[in-house]
Amino acid sequence: MNSVVLKPDNEIKLNKELISKEINIIKNILLEIVPDVDIESILRDEKHFQNIDEIESNIVRLLTVLPLLINIVEDVYQAKIIKYNTITKNYSEGMIDNLLSKLDLKNMNKENLMEVFSNIRVVPVLTAHPTQVQRKSVLDLTQSIYEILEKRELVEHNLLDENEWINELRKNINLLWRTDILRNSKLRVSNEITNSLSYYNSTFLKAIPKINLKFKELAKKLDIFSNEYTPILMGTWIGGDRDGNPFVTQETLLNATYSQVDTAISYYIKELKKLYREFSISSLKNDYSDELKELVKLSKDNSEHRVYEPYRLAISYIIDSLKDVKKKLLEEKLELPYDTYYNSKKLLKDLLTIRKSIEVHSDEILAYGRLDELIEAVKVFGYHLSSIDLRQDSSVYEYCVNELLNIAKITDNYSNLTENEKCKLLINQIENEPRKLSSVTCEKSEQLQKELKIFGTMKKLINIFGKNIIKQNIISHTVEISDMLELALLLKEFDLDGKVNISPLFESIEDLKNSEIIMKTWFELDIVKKWLENNGRLQEIMLGYSDSNKDGGYITSSWYLYKAQKELVELAKSNKVKLNFFHGRGGTVGRGGGPSYEAILSQPSGSILGKIRLTEQGEVIGAKYGNLDLGKFNLEALLSATLEKSLRDESKDIKEYENIMEQISNISYKEYRKLVYETEGFSEYFFESTPINEVSSLNIGSRPSSRKKVLDIEGLRAIPWVFSWSQTRVMLPGWYGVGTAFNKWIKENDGLNTLKSMYKNWPFFKALLSNLEMVLSKTDMNIAKEYSKLVKNEENSNKVFEMINKEWLLTFNLLKEITGIRYLLEDNEMLTLSLKNRLPYFNALNYLQIELIKKERSGNKTEEVNKAIHTSINGIATGLRNSG
Repeated sequence: MNSVVLKPDNEIKLNKELISKEINIIKNILLEIVPDVDIESILRDEKHFQNIDEIESNIVRLLTVLPLLINIVEDVYQAKIIKYNTITKNYSEGMIDNLLSKLDLKNMNKENLMEVFSNIRVVPVLTAHPTQVQRKSVLDLTQSIYEILEKRELVEHNLLDENEWINELRKNINLLWRTDILRNSKLRVSNEITNSLSYYNSTFLKAIPKINLKFKELAKKLDIFSNEYTPILMGTWIGGDRDGNPFVTQETLLNATYSQVDTAISYYIKELKKLYREFSISSLKNDYSDELKELVKLSKDNSEHRVYEPYRLAISYIIDSLKDVKKKLLEEKLELPYDTYYNSKKLLKDLLTIRKSIEVHSDEILAYGRLDELIEAVKVFGYHLSSIDLRQDSSVYEYCVNELLNIAKITDNYSNLTENEKCKLLINQIENEPRKLSSVTCEKSEQLQKELKIFGTMKKLINIFGKNIIKQNIISHTVEISDMLELALLLKEFDLDGKVNISPLFESIEDLKNSEIIMKTWFELDIVKKWLENNGRLQEIMLGYSDSNKDGGYITSSWYLYKAQKELVELAKSNKVKLNFFHGRGGTVGRGGGPSYEAILSQPSGSILGKIRLTEQGEVIGAKYGNLDLGKFNLEALLSATLEKSLRDESKDIKEYENIMEQISNISYKEYRKLVYETEGFSEYFFESTPINEVSSLNIGSRPSSRKKVLDIEGLRAIPWVFSWSQTRVMLPGWYGVGTAFNKWIKENDGLNTLKSMYKNWPFFKALLSNLEMVLSKTDMNIAKEYSKLVKNEENSNKVFEMINKEWLLTFNLLKEITGIRYLLEDNEMLTLSLKNRLPYFNALNYLQIELIKKERSGNKTEEVNKAIHTSINGIATGLRNSG
C-alpha cells in the first residue's frame, strides 16, 4: 500500500531537540494524569484496537489532547523564530522589511510607489463555518498553556523557578484534561459571535495597529509617508451570513454589531486608563497646546492632584465621553447626538490633539507605543471592529421578490418569466416606481418577513454607525443578471440601492465560465452605470473555491478561478471599473487553502492592484490568529504578499503555459467527474467509508451540513464533503484527477520538461503543485484502505478504493518528477517536523475511530461510543490543523 515519505530526521536542520524536549515534558505531565494508559504500546501497534471489545475512553482523549499540546509547543517555537529574526533583522519571507531589499524599493519610481501604497487594502473576513471543532473553553486553556511555555526561556536563564513553572504547566494541562472537549449542545450563532470576538482581544486589536505603523515606517524610509495609509482592515460574516443558515436573523445581526461595539469601546477605555497612568506630565515643567487646553476645560476631574496634569485631565474627559457613548449605544440603542463623540472621528481628533501637543511641547518619543497604537486602532476599528457582510442565496431573493410583486399586484408569475422579462420588469421597478412594495398591508410569508426585517435592521445600523458597518451584500449562486437586480429591488425598499455594494458570488465551474458574460451585461445597464459613478466605480466580485472544487476537482477549480479573474480584469479595464476580488477560501487545499503568501503571488496579473479580501474560516482562524505573535506574523504576511504582488505585477507572455493548463484541466475534470459523479456505487462508498453522518451530528457549527436533508453528493455542502475526506486521510478533493491529467498530457506531448519549466517560471503552477505537495503529505492510503472496509458492499469498496489508490500513486510519482523533490515537504522543514511529531498520535486515532464507527454502525449506539467517535473527529482535525 502507498504511504507518504517525509524527509528523514538526520536531514532536518531545525533544532529538533528543543521541540522534542518540550514535547516530552508535556507528554510526561499528561501521562502522570492518566497513568493507566500504555501510550508507547499503542504507538508501536497502531492497529491494536482491532477486534478488542472495550475501548477505554481515556485512550481516545489522550490521543486527542496530545496532538493539541504538540501544536502549542510548535507555535511557541515558531513564534521564537519570528521574534529572533525580527530582533536580528534577519527578515524572512512574509515580513514587510524583507521587501526593502528583495524588491529594491528605494530605486523604484516614487510616484508609482505612492500610488501602490495608497491603494493597499487587505481585509481578512472571519466566517463561522462548521469546521471549528474546539470549544471556547479549550481555546482559552490552550492560550494559557502557550503563555506558560513561552516562559521556558526564563527557567533556562534562572529567572524563574523551574518547580513553579512546571507546576503551573501541570495545573493547566490537568485543567485541559478535565475539561469537556466536546460541546454538549449545538453551537448557536451567538456563540460564534463571542468566539470570533475573542480573537480581537487576543490578537487583532493589538497586532493590526502595530503592522499598520510598521507599514508607515517603511513608507517613511521611502520618502512617501502619509498618515492616511490604513493597509489592513477587518471584515466578518458572523451574524450576517444567512445562506443555508436559518438561525441568522435580525436579532443575530444586532447582536453581532453591538457585541463588536462593546469590544471596541471597552478596549479603548482600557488602553486610555493605561495612558492616564503613564502621562503624568506636569504643566509646571512642560507647556501644552491651546487645543489641549480646550479638552482640559471639558474634564470633570476636580481632584486637586490633577491641577497641573493636563494630559490626565484630557484623557479623563475622553474616557467619560466614551463611557457615555457606550451607554447610549449598548443600553439605549440610540443614534448619537452631535454634541458627543457621535462617531469615532471625534475620538480620533481628540487623541491626535494629545499627540500633537506632546510632539510639539514635550518629546515625540512619549507618543511611541501605546498612544500611537491606540490612534491607529481607532482609525482601523472605529466604534465597530469590522464591516459585516450580509449574504443570502439567490433563490431566497427570487422567492421574496416573487412574493412582493404578487402582493403588489404587478405580476403573479414572476418566477416563470424569461430572464429578459425579469430584468425589464425589475429595472422598471427600481428606476421608475416610487412606491414601496413591502408597504402593502397584507399577510406575508415567514421567509419574506424575515428578510425584510434584516434589510430594515441594515438601514438602522447604517444610520447609527455609517456606511462602513455594512458595505457588501453577497449573493450566493449568482447565475443570472436578475439575481443581482432582485437584491437591488429589495435594497430599494429601504432606500439602500446604490448605497450597499451588490457582490455576486460565482461558485460552480459553470458559474465561473459565465461570470464574464454576466458582468458584461451588468456593467452595460444604465442603472448600474449610475451606481458605479456614485461609488467611485468600485465593484466587488466574490469567487467561491469550495463549490468549484467539489464540482470539478482541484486542478479545474484552480484553473477556472484563474481564468475567470483574468477575463473579469480585462472586462473591468474596458469599462473603467475598479475591480476588487473577494476570495472565499477555506482551510484545506480542497477549499482554496494553502500558504497565503504564495497564493497571492500566484494570482493573474491585474487581479490584486493593492486590494484583496479573503475569508478566514473555521479552525484556520485559531491556527493563524490564536496568539499575538503568530497572528501578527500571518497578518503581516498577507500585507507583504499583497504589496509585493502590486509592485511586481508584470504581465508576462504565458499564453503557451495557459494553453497547456487548459488541456490539463480538461483531462483532470473528466477524470474527477468520472469518479465522483459517474462511477456506480461511489456515493455509497463516500457515505459509508467516511464519518460524514457522524460529522453532521457533531456540535461544531450553527449551520446545517446541507441546505436540505440529503443522501447524495450533489446536495451536500462542500465543507462537510472536504472535512469528511480529511478524517479518512484520503484528502480526495485536494488531488484527485491530477495524476491522470499530468500523465496523459506528458505522454501525448512528450511534455515532462515543459511542466518542469512551468513549475520553475510560473507562480500559478508553482503554487498549484506546492499546495498539492502539502495535501499529499497528510494522506495515508494504508489508513484509507481500513476506512474502505466500512463499506457494506465489498466488491464496490474494492473497486472504488483501487481507483483512488491508483490515482494517488500516479499523482505522487508525477509530482516528484515535475518538481524534482525526493521527499514531500522537502523545503518545508517546520511542517515536516510538525507532521512527524503529530502523525503517530492521530494515525493511531484514525484506527481507533474506524473501530468505534464499526461498533456504532453494528448497533452499539451508546452514549459512550457516540462521544468517543466525536472526540476522535476532534482529535484528527486538531492533528491535521487544516481539515475543512
